[in-house]
Amino acid sequence: MSYRSRRSRSRSRSRSRDRDRRRDRDDWGSRGGWGSGGGGRPSLKGRQPGERLRKPRWDLTKLTPFEKNFYQPTPTVLNRSPYEVEKYRTDKEITLRGRNIPNPIQYFSDYNFPDYVMAEIRRQGYEQPTPIQGQGWPISLQGRDFVGIAQTGSGKTLGYILPAIVHINHQPYLERGDGPIALILAPTRELAQQILTVAQDYGASSKIRSTCVFGGAPKGPQIRDLERGVEICIATPGRLIDFLEAGKTNLRRTTYLVLDEADRMLDMGFEPQIRKIVDQIRPDRQTLMWSATWPKEVRNLAEDFLKDYIQLNVGSLSLAANHNILQIVDVCQEIEKDTKLRQLLEEIMAEKESKIIVFAETKRKVDDLTRRMRREGWPAMCIHGDKSQQERDWVLSEFRSGRAPILVATDVAARGLGKYG
Repeated sequence: MSYRSRRSRSRSRSRSRDRDRRRDRDDWGSRGGWGSGGGGRPSLKGRQPGERLRKPRWDLTKLTPFEKNFYQPTPTVLNRSPYEVEKYRTDKEITLRGRNIPNPIQYFSDYNFPDYVMAEIRRQGYEQPTPIQGQGWPISLQGRDFVGIAQTGSGKTLGYILPAIVHINHQPYLERGDGPIALILAPTRELAQQILTVAQDYGASSKIRSTCVFGGAPKGPQIRDLERGVEICIATPGRLIDFLEAGKTNLRRTTYLVLDEADRMLDMGFEPQIRKIVDQIRPDRQTLMWSATWPKEVRNLAEDFLKDYIQLNVGSLSLAANHNILQIVDVCQEIEKDTKLRQLLEEIMAEKESKIIVFAETKRKVDDLTRRMRREGWPAMCIHGDKSQQERDWVLSEFRSGRAPILVATDVAARGLGKYG
């Protein structure tokens, strides 16, 4: 029986008194210690991320049982012939590894999705699930662990948000002091904010509350969201470690864990933070890991965190870029770059409703390029790690709307500019 046949709830009235307005970076250790006591700021030299967190001694016999298998395939899915299933997987370039793999959901009519989910799907104008969704949803709704490997823009965000909402709706209500039921870790604040948008769109009708915690923004509002209680927390690892160490939230109720862009998080050096965070979550949780590539480091992480998992791949295992996009590589000397860039700007901007993203290696280069473009009359704006979050949000909004059709950026924006990537 679902605990959430009706979604009314009483909200906690606790209010945080923390009014910290300082900006901080998501790299752990770049700010003063939390909960240090006294007036001075202690030295962080030699400290490790999350070193004050202690791994709980989990006793599964004493943990409150929870439900995670909600999948009831329709006769349409069950009766689909092996030939039809295999043809779908071949046509969509789906490869799988694991045991007892369920048939895919090829059409939204194949499965009895809750009304609150279908209402939003219709509003968004989706005609059928993407391959990563069609094969991934049955696995996730069974409560299975799995790794999804697919290119950016494959629809993976909804691929894990929809099962998360169904999962949450089958759990007891949050009580005062409870942490989130679903935790989604992401490498950058930009991606985290995009995930939040999808979570809010699909969770609103069932009154599921979501929040986003990341560095580069004031801590106070984020803490207040956590203390009021949220079912879904989307977080970058560094800021979440801060809040866990400070006792501002906990992961005792977390039963659904997502690691999005796992390869990117490892590239950014977040593995120690990720391991500390996962230690705080009950071991019988459901874990979903998503990655654009499948290097050895990501495979090792999957082996450590996932149990009896299914590996789902859309496209090549060596995937690193979207093959639907024409890519032209022009190898040139450093001295030729300005001339070639100017030619490209003239060619592309002559087309109607064009947009251009220029990636540069350093923040200084981004600023220099933007200044030069604007001096020459090009409507360019830029984002990088030294810009405030408010300024980044505004620039991205101007770019998406087309008011500023040229964006210059460091790799902070390399992934996640697509709305549902």
